Amino acid sequence: MSTRPSKSERVFVTDCEGPISKNDNAFELAKHFIPDGGIFFSLISKYDDVLADIVKKPNYKAGDTLRLILPFLKAYEASNKKILDFSAKNILLVPGAKETLNFAQNSVPSFIISTSYEQYIASLCELTGFSFDNTYCTLLDLDKYYVPLQETMLLRQLTAEISVMPMIEIPKNATSINDFSSRDQETIKMLDDIFWTQLREMTSGRMLSDVNPVGGTEKARSVEDIVERLGCSLDQIMYVGDSITDGQALKLIRENGGLAVSFNGNDYSVREADIAVLSGNTIVTSILAEVFFRKGKDEALNLVKEWSPAGLTKYCSSSELRNQMLEVFSGGFPQVELVTNSSVERLISESNVFRKTVRGEAIGQLG
Repeated sequence: MSTRPSKSERVFVTDCEGPISKNDNAFELAKHFIPDGGIFFSLISKYDDVLADIVKKPNYKAGDTLRLILPFLKAYEASNKKILDFSAKNILLVPGAKETLNFAQNSVPSFIISTSYEQYIASLCELTGFSFDNTYCTLLDLDKYYVPLQETMLLRQLTAEISVMPMIEIPKNATSINDFSSRDQETIKMLDDIFWTQLREMTSGRMLSDVNPVGGTEKARSVEDIVERLGCSLDQIMYVGDSITDGQALKLIRENGGLAVSFNGNDYSVREADIAVLSGNTIVTSILAEVFFRKGKDEALNLVKEWSPAGLTKYCSSSELRNQMLEVFSGGFPQVELVTNSSVERLISESNVFRKTVRGEAIGQLG
């Protein structure tokens, strides 16, 4: 549904990886195509956090890991079809996600904003029945790039060098590179040389400038595009996210009266959210959405304040959703809390631990 909402109608927007699926598709692609690709990707992802959140490198944003890894994927024979085939075969939905997407798009205009490559999002839409026209994702045509054999060999050599670099540890409250250990400063310096000097001189360096991942600022811009597209306002939007790439979008929604929800999020998303959800099933998202769609943000926040079976009966009008919730969580309700000054640090810690139980240790610790 993409029709223009009325003044009182709401809009549903969600990230994909985390709130909808358990995948980190780029991590999984790197692990599949590149030797020691899991280690390789994890280091580049940490470097991405440094550039986006600490250095604040000009023209760089959270999620640009997806352009940094492209020359290396190409060097190990990844292609559009191989990425599409791998993605389609390896989608792992969070339980309840298909039902949540169906409920949302049958109720209000609904959108997915994802940093993921378009091949993965197209596959996920095919699986869930969600409209691909209502998605924002990273456009990728890997096949249009030709990389000479000599350069391919050099990229493979650089891959091996990166894979044995020590993992970067970001100090708490770091504000500059000077706050990092001398070892990590050296690693960052070597990565700077590889990505911003050596690759710029290669044919494959074009990928770093051509591809524009939908992360950080681009997700916030996508939200603004939805507002323009529908003629609605930010306070009509519920946004669900879980990572550093969602931080700016969550903040934009929260500060303008919309509902910002962190679903099994890391510190970047919890800090910018109104509500922190720790759940292995997306029925919680459906419940919050149902209340928000009918009554708006304040009523959704009131539900969270009274989060219990009694509160569910009081605020959620859908007996079908209530029954699903009680059936899924018959042993006790999942953790759903308001993010406040007094609760934020505790929720960050608890959510970071919980996300690893849902998505696995390797993916859960990525930014």
